[in-house]
Amino acid sequence: MTNQAIDTAGAEALELAGRHIVLGLSGGIACYKSAELCRALVKAGATVQVVMTEAAGQFITPVTMQALSGRPVYSSQWDDRAPNTMAHINLSREADAVLIAPCSADFIAKLVQGRADELLSLMCLARPIGQVPLLVAPAMNREMYAHPATQRNLAQLQADGTTVLGVGSGFQACGETGDGRMLEPEELLEDMIAFFTPKRLVGQRVLVTAGPTYEAIDPVRGITNLSSGKMGFAIARAAREAGAEVTLVAGPVSLPTPRGVARIDVKSASNMLGAVAKRSQSATVFIATAAVADWRPAAPSSQKIKKDGSGQTPELAFTENTDILAMVAQSPAARRGQLFCVGFAAESHDLLANAQAKRLRKNVPLLVGNIGPDTFGQDHNALLLIDAQGTVEMPWASKLSLARQLVREIAARLAACAPQIQGTTA
Repeated sequence: MTNQAIDTAGAEALELAGRHIVLGLSGGIACYKSAELCRALVKAGATVQVVMTEAAGQFITPVTMQALSGRPVYSSQWDDRAPNTMAHINLSREADAVLIAPCSADFIAKLVQGRADELLSLMCLARPIGQVPLLVAPAMNREMYAHPATQRNLAQLQADGTTVLGVGSGFQACGETGDGRMLEPEELLEDMIAFFTPKRLVGQRVLVTAGPTYEAIDPVRGITNLSSGKMGFAIARAAREAGAEVTLVAGPVSLPTPRGVARIDVKSASNMLGAVAKRSQSATVFIATAAVADWRPAAPSSQKIKKDGSGQTPELAFTENTDILAMVAQSPAARRGQLFCVGFAAESHDLLANAQAKRLRKNVPLLVGNIGPDTFGQDHNALLLIDAQGTVEMPWASKLSLARQLVREIAARLAACAPQIQGTTA
């Protein structure tokens, strides 16, 4: 049996290290968010060059953006700091991507029409389209956003190859409520990281379970466990970053939904079973991260069970829950190799022996083990991957770093299986 170890020393590296991003600001109150976005991009390892329109300067000063980016801010096409006086050429040639945030309705129209009446629009027009991608984060009043002209322009931008990152919904500076808000800085950062992530799972439909389940004893009491759901949520995010279409079935946890992930909230093991049984039929990868209760009370009380002063404890009978992972692993799609199943084993001791036994018992190609008490509720973990070839150790690292490594491992196994599957179905 082979035993490998993945070095995670570099896994904690800054996610945008080595990336140079031109951050463009057009006029809009959302410029206040751009300051935090700039800071977040820099903290993620990117170098950021800010280019502002004249209108943007009415909302935030170049001094602020220069302090946060650590680089001089450009705002005029006549800027003579460039030796060749061609800032619109130099700035775009140096970039890995151009991100316009906020991107106003007026600036969207400029991009569609190919107008170049100031530095930022001139730079976008002059950039090498095949080498420097353009991303926009729209920001405007809800009526402006919903206007047919704006929607036509956004559709044309996408047709021209621009990535439109979408908008948020909520209270706006004008006092109205609706769609059109610029996404929050942390959302845009997540989108930028996903944009640069290699799309190893493109075309895959990934179903992930996460968190604990809750099995009711009576209306106010129940049985659960210490699973926080953080590992499963990290895997859902990493799979989406890698280009997969991701559905996350989550037990009772209070974690934000990863960007671009479809979430289904459930409570009990039977709830999770129903959600998984329905959606696994269209999935190509199933990752069972959830800590599903093995048993549930056989006859939950419809009313709260009260103490009667006798000192006697109530008798509880239990019944076994359906094993969700084993059920999916025995499905026709899984047996044909059209659904790749990954199981998780949270153990308290003898991790290798218990995880190996679980993989064989449930007949899954890949089993991921960890020591549950060491990681429940924590942001870090250590994993042991077990398959028919042996084991792979993933030492202590952040759960998101481990999730990204696991996604790479899954993608490699899918690629290795693809020729076999094609040969079987041919």
